[in-house]
Amino acid sequence: MGDERHDRQPPAHAPSRLSHYWKLMRADRPIGTLLLLWPTWWALWLAAGGRPPLWILFVFTAGVWLTRSAGCVINDYADRWLDPHVKRTKDRPLATGAVSGRGALALFAGLMLVAFALVLTLNRLTIGLSVVGVFLAATYPYLKRHTHLPQVYLGMAFGWGIPMAFAAVQGEVPPLGWLLYAANILWSTAYDTWYAMVDRDDDLKVGARSTAILFGDLDLVIQGILYALFFATMALAGQRAGLGLLYWTGLAVAVALVAWEFRLCRGRGRDACFRAFLHNNWVGAALFAGIVASQYLD
Repeated sequence: MGDERHDRQPPAHAPSRLSHYWKLMRADRPIGTLLLLWPTWWALWLAAGGRPPLWILFVFTAGVWLTRSAGCVINDYADRWLDPHVKRTKDRPLATGAVSGRGALALFAGLMLVAFALVLTLNRLTIGLSVVGVFLAATYPYLKRHTHLPQVYLGMAFGWGIPMAFAAVQGEVPPLGWLLYAANILWSTAYDTWYAMVDRDDDLKVGARSTAILFGDLDLVIQGILYALFFATMALAGQRAGLGLLYWTGLAVAVALVAWEFRLCRGRGRDACFRAFLHNNWVGAALFAGIVASQYLD
């Protein structure tokens, strides 16, 4: 009986249920959190003149992690029919059945409730804007079934922390806030197109849609236009915010980093496009460093 009971135990290396949920939240891959965090911090530092209140900084930083995790969960729930057929996503917990659809929805609701509880400590305008943010996060994953522009909608969802940050600090969303939001939509569309180029062949087979498919052979040209518009909008934001030389230095570094991405992706290889997507973390960091340095040192 002892041997029989031992045989029924899971192997020591078998993933726990908790690890499956951790993976579903993409908590083991922080790149998405960072790509959300940089624009949120751009907004907080610009809205507060370089000195964001500590509680507001905590709420938005924690909120970025929570909402990004929730976004990954609802994205995988929406794509549970698609992910088993895509090389990069076939081992995700919902695709393999390690996590149930009901469990994923419960996790999504829990994460969003905690994020909303944090927002309730802020002013009324920020709370109202957060409702729009919940709608954007919950509906984004379904766009790829109906439009070739889910990357644009991702930018709208990913950047919603920008107007919320201005609302939390200033009690309003000034033109600078909306300008920064527009810049983030352009940036998110561009870097998520690199990501979509990784899956383009698989998406074509299963009927999913993306900007990578829409752009076709003009993908690199349109990527160049998107990044040029992004940097032009960030330059306008820097000018409106009265930032000095160190910001323009950070902006120049970001331009050089993106130029390297185009060199890397000139052959459109899957691995190269994925590396370019990841590399945008440094673009966001360079811009944030320029904003902070300009406010404290210029």
